[in-house]
Amino acid sequence: MEYRLLGRTGIEVSALGLGCLNYGSTTDQTESLATIGAALEAGINFFDTANGYGGGSSEETLGKALRELGARNRSVVATKFHASMHHDDRNAGGTSRRAVVESCEDSLRRLNTDWIDLYQMHRPTTTTPIDETLRALDDLIRAGKVRYIGSSTLSAWRMVEAAHVAASTGTHRFVSEQPPYNLLDRTLENELIPAAISYDMALIPWSPLANGMLTGKYRRGATAPTGTRFADRGQTDHFSEGVYGCVEALESIAVSHGLPLSRLALGWCARQPGITSAIIGPRNRQQLADNVAALDVTLGAELLAQIDEVAPPGHATHSYYGPHRADWRPDGWHVPHQAEPTQI
Repeated sequence: MEYRLLGRTGIEVSALGLGCLNYGSTTDQTESLATIGAALEAGINFFDTANGYGGGSSEETLGKALRELGARNRSVVATKFHASMHHDDRNAGGTSRRAVVESCEDSLRRLNTDWIDLYQMHRPTTTTPIDETLRALDDLIRAGKVRYIGSSTLSAWRMVEAAHVAASTGTHRFVSEQPPYNLLDRTLENELIPAAISYDMALIPWSPLANGMLTGKYRRGATAPTGTRFADRGQTDHFSEGVYGCVEALESIAVSHGLPLSRLALGWCARQPGITSAIIGPRNRQQLADNVAALDVTLGAELLAQIDEVAPPGHATHSYYGPHRADWRPDGWHVPHQAEPTQI
């Protein structure tokens, strides 16, 4: 396993981070615990979850696994706040001081830990000034409950604004940003990635396989396989002709190099400039092993040129949602956005 510094901090995280969205809910408890254990054996030391995943079951399952395996002290645990866990309380979610502090206390309890290594703002909001959020997070750091803070799905200008507000208020700054990034959506290369590199911020992208679209399991004209993400809701909302064409061309490139498409896509993401740790979301140990093997992929100049021809730099063939495409609501969540391929 390869390890990289988490931005301007002194701690190292694995080049692949284990996303724990499925654990304790979609994946049963037994397989969840076994997959987390297998990740540790593979050298993964970075685990990402959120308060809203599985209604809190993801945090509980991760905390239980690390405790039973005696691995908490050697693990970097990242979680997020924003989701409301108490729907009868209008002030329970978001990024206000009250929400940040209460969410942290609840996450610490569910994770059964005394500290959170990386506490991330899951979404930005327009209803709470960023200085209020940063001051609350700074207090948590000074209290020893949080080690570092980060953001998720910020636009480049919001990320830079947060850095400047932290500097002007004397509070701790975000050390990382977690954006959606994959071969179907490379628009982050236009502004966000250069800004993150300039400000020495770690980039820990989620959805490097585009919600499974870059695995090759979804076929043109075919029904989504049982048990997959789109089995119940269908592929039509996500697979345009442009997406099918891009995925099929990328799969042809992968096959010509003796690789599964998923391994090529994940290996590419993890090796891009500015990327610290790509967040993977395997549902079981078999998928985990396939994901880890992606780090063995050699990306030569010829292969990279072939990829760029099919999925050009700065270009989006499809965007599920993101700061560069979505229309943000005041609460920070997204309005679904559908678009044909667009050259940015």
